[in-house]
Order: sequence, then structure tokens, then C-alpha cells
Amino acid sequence: MENKGQETKVGLWNSIFPPRYDFLGMLLSQATETRDGVKALHEWLDMDDLTREPDELIRIEQQADDLRLRTEDLLLEAFSTPFDRQDIYSFSRQMDHILNYCLSTAHEMRAFQVHPDGTIKSMTTSLHQGTEMIVEAVRIMAKDPAATKMMIVGMRKTEHDIEKTYVACMAYQFTTDDIVEIIKKREVYHHLKDAGRALSITVDILHRIVVELA
Repeated sequence: MENKGQETKVGLWNSIFPPRYDFLGMLLSQATETRDGVKALHEWLDMDDLTREPDELIRIEQQADDLRLRTEDLLLEAFSTPFDRQDIYSFSRQMDHILNYCLSTAHEMRAFQVHPDGTIKSMTTSLHQGTEMIVEAVRIMAKDPAATKMMIVGMRKTEHDIEKTYVACMAYQFTTDDIVEIIKKREVYHHLKDAGRALSITVDILHRIVVELA
């Protein structure tokens, strides 16, 4: 009865003050760009050519940034939103952080001459899997929040995989003697770890939105 009453109130509110902008569609577009940007990083890693700029990643990161800025602008104009506007803002911002860290990874690999290794590729693969799940979750969450909630565990696993890979790899690095190489790799690995952290926060916000929609 309580849920039905809540739905009635939300429906009445939306009938009086209908949402003017498709914020869910905007978040889906940004989530898609985020996934594609991580994929572009992975494809750039596969080329293993540090003389080449990660052009596709740069292009996608800029597009995603434009989407984020537009979402923020429209949030200021909107009288009503489909769910908490702070969650919309934070969700968009954390997805932006994911691509920022991906781009920093590529830039520092080129600057420090750190070639792709198994650790970098493994962390990027986990990150890509997580962003793929976020795209699907955003796509269905308004229609099926229960199904979206069931996907949360899988998303969290990808972030945990990134963290475990980072710790295992740094433990190995500290057994080697090349201090400069350890520092360079730690910088690169840490950007991907930070991207995983941004993914984790994104999932937390998504979970909160799903609970609100349920």
C-alpha cells in the first residue's frame, strides 16, 4: 500500500510538473560514451605504439565531457527531475572521472614510456566490463529497477577485480630492483585503480537511484 501511495504521489507530481528534459536519456548517452572510451583505451593498448596519440579516446572523452556539461546546465533549468537531481549530477560526474583517468593513463604511459603489460590490460578489461554493465543498467532501470538491482553485484565485482589486480601487481613490483620502473608503473596503475574507484562510486549512486525508483 505504501509503494502504491508513493507511486500515486509521484504520478500526480509529474502530471502537474512534467519533467522537461530527458535526463535518463542523457545519462544513457554518457554511459555509452564512457563504455566506448574505455574500449578505445583497450584498443590503443593493443597497438602497443607509444608514438601514437590515443586519438579515439581523446575524441570520445571530449564528447562525453560535452554531454556532462549539458546535463549540468539543464539541471539548473529543470523544475522537476525523474529522480534526485543531486544523484543525476553525481552519477554524470563520476562517469566523467572514469574517462579522465583513462586519458591520464594513456598520456602518462606515453610520457614515461611505459608499455602495456598484463596488469594494465587486465585492469582495463575489468573496467570495460563494469562500464558495459552500467550501460545496460541505465537502459533498463526505469522500466525494471528490480532487474537493475540484481546487476549491482556484478558491477561491484569488476571494481574489486581492479583493486585486487593493482595490489597483486604492486606487491610483485616491490620485489624488483628497478626503483624508477616501479615508480613509473605505480603512477600508471594508480590511474586505472582510480578509474575503478570512480566506477565503484558510480555503482553506489546507481544503487541509490534504483532504490528510489523501486
